[in-house]
Amino acid sequence: MQFVSSHPVLSFGWLGLLIAVIYTTFKGATSKVKDIGNTELTRLINSEEAVVVDTRTIDDFRKGHIVGAINLTPTDIKNGTLAVLDKHKERPVVVLCANGTASKAPAEALVKEGFSQVYTLKNGLSGWTGENLPLVRGK
Repeated sequence: MQFVSSHPVLSFGWLGLLIAVIYTTFKGATSKVKDIGNTELTRLINSEEAVVVDTRTIDDFRKGHIVGAINLTPTDIKNGTLAVLDKHKERPVVVLCANGTASKAPAEALVKEGFSQVYTLKNGLSGWTGENLPLVRGK
């Protein structure tokens, strides 16, 4: 208690961090979207015909993407522009971004649109290329 009264700013900072960690942990545990690694993605593509949704810009997508990936920006997903994905609602859908930080929100939006098996790729395309896994270039 003496520390708290002597250092209120630090104490509130620690309390804020603790609340943020608890919130993030709880939200991750209750989310319908799960993070998967490169091995699991490869398994889903090969055995369950998973659909890969790449949320990077069209220019980044053309520079290199996973074979068979569909390019939809987060804005497209948020606006419900999902005609190209509608026929895949019952298949696993893996959403990825450049480094694994921006794919969660689009993935959550797909769950709200009725997709039953939605995943995000941990570490995004940078993790995929970091393991020298194949990419295709162009359209």
